[in-house]
Amino acid sequence: MTSVTYRDAGVDIEAGDALVEAIKPLARATSRAGVLGGLGGFGALFDLKAAGFTDPILVSTTDGVGTKLKIAIETGIHDFVGIDLVAMCVNDLVVQGAAPLFFLDYFATGRLDVAAAAKIIAGIARGCEIAGCALVGGETAEMPGMYAAGDYDLAGFAVGAAERGALLPAGVAAGDAILALPSAGVHSNGFSLVRKIAAAAQWDWDTPALFLDRLTVGEALMIPTRIYVKPMLALHRAGLLKAAAHITGGGLPGNLPRALPAGMGARLQAPWPMPAVFPWLARGGDVATGEMLRVFNCGVGMALVVSDAQAATALLRAEGESPFPLGHVEPGEGVHIEHHERLFA
Repeated sequence: MTSVTYRDAGVDIEAGDALVEAIKPLARATSRAGVLGGLGGFGALFDLKAAGFTDPILVSTTDGVGTKLKIAIETGIHDFVGIDLVAMCVNDLVVQGAAPLFFLDYFATGRLDVAAAAKIIAGIARGCEIAGCALVGGETAEMPGMYAAGDYDLAGFAVGAAERGALLPAGVAAGDAILALPSAGVHSNGFSLVRKIAAAAQWDWDTPALFLDRLTVGEALMIPTRIYVKPMLALHRAGLLKAAAHITGGGLPGNLPRALPAGMGARLQAPWPMPAVFPWLARGGDVATGEMLRVFNCGVGMALVVSDAQAATALLRAEGESPFPLGHVEPGEGVHIEHHERLFA
């Protein structure tokens, strides 16, 4: 009888070891003050005092990339989903006033493709560099029979910290201005609807994107989620940021109220600047305006409640952002969008 090996069962330990060696330089490039040790231990260590905190509160988040991964798998574009993964976590940290400290990933697949996995984790490392946090570890799980050939899934975990008196939201009042930081496109939410629209309209991922020059439909949809950490922390440190909402699943109506105190709502003025992918989706799928707003970010990656709109706009522009006015806080509940019928005209 021939001896059976783990590789015969579908798990290649050597491939996993090769991936770890390939990503060690990527992880080292993300190191920051506070990190103790490197990859390879049973756990990652972090020294908050070395990171400059005196009375910190830890803030933690976890998220994934969702069914955008199906498009990555079908197109073979694996370079950017790692950035998406980091963005979905760290953007949720910074809205609470926290600076991201470290990040861990979970990558699961049926059979490990080292080349594709290296691209994915390189994207994670790039996202961590943009966010200023360290990639301190993770888990690569090769599980034959759990995933179809070529399929994989991602999850991310981020930990940040803020000084006790600097947590957000804080001091939001009626009349406060709301600014928007633009999205790069669909980001990482609503892709089940995107895929349904694409299937019904018989769009191919490799056809030219009429709404974005020089890219295919697949390439345009794979543009990664923007990471807003550094400009938002600069705004917060300047004392100009009162609250913020990361606009993900649920859109503006579902996410902006989470940043407002009880008894306060928001009145927004449409139209506002919007990537052309959203009118394209609305027309292609005959999607109602209310559904578009409920599913997608519709051009608003972050909604910021600020104490001084003029000063905040100037600071954000100096940080390389292109903020635009969105509306204001008012007594009441929910999000009211004036002239919303103009958004996808």
